[in-house]
Amino acid sequence: MSLAKVVTIGAIAIFGVIGVAAVAKKGSKEEKKVAAQEKKESAEQSVIVTRPVYERSYEGLGASSLASRSPPPLAPIKPPPPPPPPPPPPVIPKVSIETVQESSSSPSVADDFPNIDRIHMLFTTGPMKLPIVETITYVSSVPWIKGRPAWVADYASYYGTSRHFIARSLNGKEDYFTQKVSNGSRFNVFRKDKNINFYLLIDTSLRKLGFYYVDLDTQERVLLKTYKVSLGRTDGEKPSGCLTPLGKYSLGSKIAVYKPGVMGYFQDQTTEMIQVFGTRWIPFDQELEGATASARGYGIHGAPWLVDQRTGQLIENRDCIGKYDGDGCIRLASEDMEELFAIVITKPTFVVIVKDFHEAMLPGKEVASPTK
Repeated sequence: MSLAKVVTIGAIAIFGVIGVAAVAKKGSKEEKKVAAQEKKESAEQSVIVTRPVYERSYEGLGASSLASRSPPPLAPIKPPPPPPPPPPPPVIPKVSIETVQESSSSPSVADDFPNIDRIHMLFTTGPMKLPIVETITYVSSVPWIKGRPAWVADYASYYGTSRHFIARSLNGKEDYFTQKVSNGSRFNVFRKDKNINFYLLIDTSLRKLGFYYVDLDTQERVLLKTYKVSLGRTDGEKPSGCLTPLGKYSLGSKIAVYKPGVMGYFQDQTTEMIQVFGTRWIPFDQELEGATASARGYGIHGAPWLVDQRTGQLIENRDCIGKYDGDGCIRLASEDMEELFAIVITKPTFVVIVKDFHEAMLPGKEVASPTK
């Protein structure tokens, strides 16, 4: 074999080996490429699966950013707390039948005066009047007046009834001054055959006044009305706790009616009396039982009137009622004082001042429906 032929065969063999190696290398690259492609697809599928869970946290980021960022670890889910145990049933104390019967049979003690108003039953000329009054018909000629017609003042004196009382009954309203009568006019007066006293029971802690009449013949006591009052200023050194004394007093006869412009002396000074005593004044007369101060200087009167700074007119100081702000007298609103004044000034009247009205000792037996 010639040299040229040998060289040619050798070259062909070398190129064959190189080709086989190239083919093997190429196959290896293809396999690596395929493996890399599969890995990439697997990673993309993993991103696609996990993204919806965290898309709020990565909103606005591209796919490449999502692929390069690991999702935050999921917080462990805590089970809800168990419901609280139900509260134990209330313990109901056992009460014996004897205890219930005892408490139900005990009378309840009221802490306040009853809310009573029977005043209209004194003035009405209808059938619902109280048994201590009667309705009469006015005539000008009466057997106890000789030589002239009888006036309202004559009727008032004969029946022991004030002209203020007669005027209110005659007018059918709280008018205590108009006294126009003619034959046939009808009005109420106190019965001459009734022996009655009035009692004004004042509770200093409640600042209220219970107005009673007592029929001395039947020994019946009737609550006519309850009023709010003003008392003296508080004073811890006084037995009552205020400047108003405690005890039983009688009312005096030196009464007064005041109008704007009526002047008088008070504390050694000339004063317009309505600015001190209101429209009515009834003084205490004597100390009777358990009095903690002299009767002198004390009394029952209306609320004082003050000058209105805006108008210059006199107006009643109604704000004082129900308070402790006076010098010791008992003060009422004008309409209450005028009402009380009209009724009591012609009959024996007593003031009983206590710290608790339950402790008061009044004569007679209290009744709701007095007998005739």
